This record gives sequence, C-alpha cells and structure tokens, in this order.
Amino acid sequence: MHELKFGLTAEAQCNYLPQQQEQLVFLLPQQPVDAVLYQQLLQLNFRRSGEQVYTPYCKACRACQSVRIHPVTAKYSRSQRRILNRADYNAWHYQLTDTPSVDYFPLFSDYINHKHNDGSMYPPSRDQLDTMTHCSWLKVRFLEQYYQQQLVAVTVVDETSDAYSAVYTFFHHSAAGFSPGILAILYLLQCTARDNKQWLYLGYQIDSCQKMAYKAAFLPQQRFINGEWCSFG
Repeated sequence: MHELKFGLTAEAQCNYLPQQQEQLVFLLPQQPVDAVLYQQLLQLNFRRSGEQVYTPYCKACRACQSVRIHPVTAKYSRSQRRILNRADYNAWHYQLTDTPSVDYFPLFSDYINHKHNDGSMYPPSRDQLDTMTHCSWLKVRFLEQYYQQQLVAVTVVDETSDAYSAVYTFFHHSAAGFSPGILAILYLLQCTARDNKQWLYLGYQIDSCQKMAYKAAFLPQQRFINGEWCSFG
C-alpha cells in the first residue's frame, strides 16, 4: 500500500451511542483510490461513504467492530432458515444487478419516513441516495428483492475482487414482516459463494446498539478488534 494521507474529524455526538463522542479518520481527497486499495482498507476496518473512505477513531470508545463472514462456512440458524423458507413459499425472489431496474428513490423515501423519521437521514433526499449508489472508483451493485413481482427491498453492495460489502438496505414498510434486512444478508451470502468471493462485509457491529443486534446472529463471523480479525461462533 503506497503512502496515504488521512484527516481527523472534529468530535460530534455519536448517532448510535448518544452518550459517546464520535470521531472519524478519513482518507484525504485528491488521492488515487481504486478497488484494489479499498480492498486493503476494508481489511483494516475502513468503510465507504460516497467517494470518501473512513474508519471510527473515538478517544473513549472502541465499540464499532467491522464484521465479515466467509460464505462457505456460514451456518444458518433455525430462525434464518424459517425466514428463507417463508420467502420461498411466497415466491419471493432476488437478483444482484449492476444497474437499478427502476428509480429507487420512492422506496428509499418510504423507508426513511417509516423507519428512521427520528434519525439524521430524515427527511430523505436524492442526494443521500446518490451518495450511496455512486462511486467513481468502485463497482457498485444492487441486490433487489421482489414480492409478487414488485420491488420491495434494495441493498447497495460494493464489489472488490475478494469481497462484497453491504452498504445499506432499504425496503417498503409493508414488507417488514418478511424481514428483508435479514434476507438481504442471506441472499448476499449466496451471491458471495456463487461468485467465488472470500468475504461478505456487513459494516460495523455495536453490541450495545439494538439497531445493529441482528448482525451478531450470523455465525461464524470475524470482527476487527484491536487491530486484528477475531473469530466468533
């Protein structure tokens, strides 16, 4: 990895743990970034937000732990199998595509309005969605989920030669009973194995944040803790 220059944000209230202050280390702009470099940074606890690459660097907290799963060794729980079987029974299906099949903004807007109307992403805007779905130096793909031939859920997925990385999932509020967020991970594990990728990255896990608790249920998994990947389950 060639020499890189990083910056540090000012402290701000954490969106996930309100009692904590958040800081981020970020790769300074105007540096050559590509999928090969990003793959290396993924292995060091970094994530992408739009064109920017960052990692948490909080003085008093180390709660954010990047999670990755090897698709071949993944073991589905009874609950996860029930969710898959129910989706199959109801003719739920998915596709991993390079190009959005329709305009995603109405679906994204419905999700933010119903699921996160008390959060930092409310009210929803096209700029927010465009930041997730476009990156000039990386291939971005889309896992689309369909119910009764209607698009009901989308996951933005970054691709490198070695991995898929789930960026964000949003879905129509009427589909919540089918657990489309859980299905997204299960389907992406299938795609990761099919496409001979070594890892599926799920972003950060914070054990004390209820919104992220679902990630801990996917086992076995690895988490990036104190500078190394540690195995769980």
